[in-house]
Amino acid sequence: MTTHETTQHGADEPSGAHRAPVPPQRSRAAERAADRAAVRAFRPSRRIPAVVVAALLALLSLLVLAETISALAGRPLRWIPYDRMLAWAGSTWWSDPRVLIGAAVVTLAGLGLLAVALVPGRPRMVPVRSGDPDLIIGLRPRSVTRALAHAAEQVPGVRSARATRRGHTFAVTPTTCGRDVDGFGQDVRGAVLSRLAALDLVEPYRVSVNVREQR
Repeated sequence: MTTHETTQHGADEPSGAHRAPVPPQRSRAAERAADRAAVRAFRPSRRIPAVVVAALLALLSLLVLAETISALAGRPLRWIPYDRMLAWAGSTWWSDPRVLIGAAVVTLAGLGLLAVALVPGRPRMVPVRSGDPDLIIGLRPRSVTRALAHAAEQVPGVRSARATRRGHTFAVTPTTCGRDVDGFGQDVRGAVLSRLAALDLVEPYRVSVNVREQR
């Protein structure tokens, strides 16, 4: 058995190019609003970083509160060695390597948290167009890849097929026997793009077809 692979990229023909025409009663503005609502609904909420930051800030606030109240009562807890910290800060230059390293660590930590908050993560679901901002529809990524693999298997000559998602690209790998690889890849790609158009996903996706020839 020999394996032959060829790759064709669909960057020039996103799935949106095969989209069904919009009904007259659905305005473009309403469709765009529905698309944005669907994307936001399935965007990761970043719960774990938010919980970690909130817990650290809560502990720091409780520590400062306890030190402040104990000092006002005349019995400072001194959990924080602020006398030594103040003496060290008063005798240390800003150009000291320890100060610079500490500032760099804090800055990097802050930038990392900001990036986690601003950069969208990988959605849990694949948004599907509904035309209504109040109607949110999503498909599991596994369901989409199975549908695309099934579409590829309907092409004459395909013995089996599998599909995976890599970012905004669906990679489809059909296995054939005794077919012209170049023309066969075009047939598979057309079938997959037609199924993508039928699913009517909100975001455009590329299609990569890797044909394996089995002898």
